Amino acid sequence: MTSTCGNIIRIPMMDFLSTYHLQGLVLGLCSFLIIGICHPIVIKGEYRYGQRFKWFFLIVGIVLCVGSLLVDNVLLSALMGVGAFSCFWGIKEMREQQERVRKGWFPRNPRRTYPWDNTDQNQKDE
Repeated sequence: MTSTCGNIIRIPMMDFLSTYHLQGLVLGLCSFLIIGICHPIVIKGEYRYGQRFKWFFLIVGIVLCVGSLLVDNVLLSALMGVGAFSCFWGIKEMREQQERVRKGWFPRNPRRTYPWDNTDQNQKDE
């Protein structure tokens, strides 16, 4: 289904999107989905792994950044860039998610200790 022209691999779907000027709409839709998927990943990651999950976002973000630089297709490169910076934003959201858990807005993992657990116990002892 793919044809090659020199070193470039042509994907028929990309030709369709380009012919009908749909690349912008597809990029917008995919960006919306990528950003929307990252928030539940932040919530589940913080619940199961705590702040250590930031390293996952950092590694995936760096891989996507490098991939974005290496891909010739503008649409795929842009989507990788959106994914990369959504992962970098997820690192920031991990801290905010922990604060949401502290406030009681999200459930805390009963099998983990949180940084504020020590301060709460110190206040009870006094």
